[in-house]
Amino acid sequence: MTDLDIAKKAQKKHITEIASKLGLKEEDLEMFGKYKAKIPLSKIDEDKVKQSNLILVTAISPTPAGEGKTTMSIGLSEGLNKLGKQTTVVLREPSLGPVFGIKGGATGGGYSQVLPLEDINLHFTGDFSAVEKAHNLLSAVIDNNLQSKTNNLGIDARTVAWKRVIDMNDRALRKINVGLGGTTFGIPRETGFDITAASEIMAILCLSKDLADLKTRLGNIFIGYTFKKEPIFAKDLKVQGAMAALLKEAIKPNLVQTIEGNPAIIHGGPFANIAQGTNTVIATKMGMSLSDYTVTEAGFGADLGAEKFLDIKCQSAGISPKAVVITTTIRALKYHGGADLKNLTEENVDALRKGLPNLEKHLENVQQFGIKPVIAINRFITDSDAEIEVIEDFANAKGVRVALAEVWAKGGDGAIDLAKHVIDIVEEDSANFTPMYDWKMDVKSKIEAIATKIYGADGVEYDAKAKRNLRTIAALGLEELPVCIAKTQKSLSDNDKLLGRPTGFRVTIREIEIAAGAGFLVPISGNIMRMPGLPAHPASENIDIDNDGNITGLF
Repeated sequence: MTDLDIAKKAQKKHITEIASKLGLKEEDLEMFGKYKAKIPLSKIDEDKVKQSNLILVTAISPTPAGEGKTTMSIGLSEGLNKLGKQTTVVLREPSLGPVFGIKGGATGGGYSQVLPLEDINLHFTGDFSAVEKAHNLLSAVIDNNLQSKTNNLGIDARTVAWKRVIDMNDRALRKINVGLGGTTFGIPRETGFDITAASEIMAILCLSKDLADLKTRLGNIFIGYTFKKEPIFAKDLKVQGAMAALLKEAIKPNLVQTIEGNPAIIHGGPFANIAQGTNTVIATKMGMSLSDYTVTEAGFGADLGAEKFLDIKCQSAGISPKAVVITTTIRALKYHGGADLKNLTEENVDALRKGLPNLEKHLENVQQFGIKPVIAINRFITDSDAEIEVIEDFANAKGVRVALAEVWAKGGDGAIDLAKHVIDIVEEDSANFTPMYDWKMDVKSKIEAIATKIYGADGVEYDAKAKRNLRTIAALGLEELPVCIAKTQKSLSDNDKLLGRPTGFRVTIREIEIAAGAGFLVPISGNIMRMPGLPAHPASENIDIDNDGNITGLF
């Protein structure tokens, strides 16, 4: 059966039954039908957060073959629950860009999924829409202020970097001209669209601790300069209150369920190559408040999502994981070892061995943070015993735990060995979380720490625009913000053609965006873009709905 077939055959429980596993009553919930609900922020308990066990799931550098972090996260949570550990999986919300683009849905796979699948992958509870509306409200207010004669702050339109957003892959909107048509249509200027997942509003939502913090962060969004060279922030436009009002429901995390009837919290959805790539602080702390174990995932490889999770989210929220699971697949390692994408289902021990350095680097990256990793081999039916043995021998030689996980085919039963390893690491209590850099370091030192220690680069080059951005950051007094590097997910380097574990390269930073509201800086490397495009044959071609409302083709 397909993922969608399996999900449709699953017997969903009423969301109140799922909530009861977390000690929540029906009156604690804000219901969205039978199978979805929002949880009020009052249920976060900081004392329980300190006592809970947080587990991070990451992966090797992604390939077209897929690695399955979300599937692994869900399966691990099922396995931990089977072993008697009260566990909640906390994930990001899917963006419609990938759903209709290349990747398709993002709710796990096989017997390791979250439900209701169709709702989560489409509009869900409207959080993405709220982020989009709040973002575009600020865009409209900026252009209105440029146009206004009585309420004009004197903003120099040439300095405004704030774009608009839409939750769709649409390359035609990357660069546009607005305000055309005459004096009553606005001030003509060049701008563009980013995808909603890359919005600073999404980043703010994901890092805010409550509504008051959200409103403060919204007010701190940097807009540009006046003609008198004075900085302008969203609070100068008196728009942060209205933006926060649009987000008053979106800030509450969403409760759903796994196929095996265990709780899952899904909230926020930033990408890891162009944003911080993790769910909200609120959702993670909610899981930690209501569970003994909380399993969460960070987007793409450990060089992106995991690094940002640890250096930005953990330091901002005062949390840290007890263990890190590195998801890998044999076919992905063969791809990193030079095997052709068309031949990944064929046994190729030589290519597998050549791809191991990519896994090795991600292991080293996690260990640099003072946390023990465990390798999870996401098994596929085409994996041979000889190939599995190669990874197990590699792990044993490195003194790293390894588990064969069959979560797609078996759900929680396929993650028992992995869950036991995670429990052992947690009970060893050996984690000594050490960030990769101190926020008080200068900006270039923070970027170079990540580039050299995490990516394996020889150094960093800065284009002229990036150098100007550094001077602006210094002038605004924002040098002590952490850095959220935008980089290709396909390589440890900023060149997506360099697979495996590249060496002898330098990272080029072409510009540095200021996300003062979110509380970080965004150095942009290589040719990474914040508005993806659709492929020649997008996934939307396969999606349909019948007269009874049954959706097909989401996977």
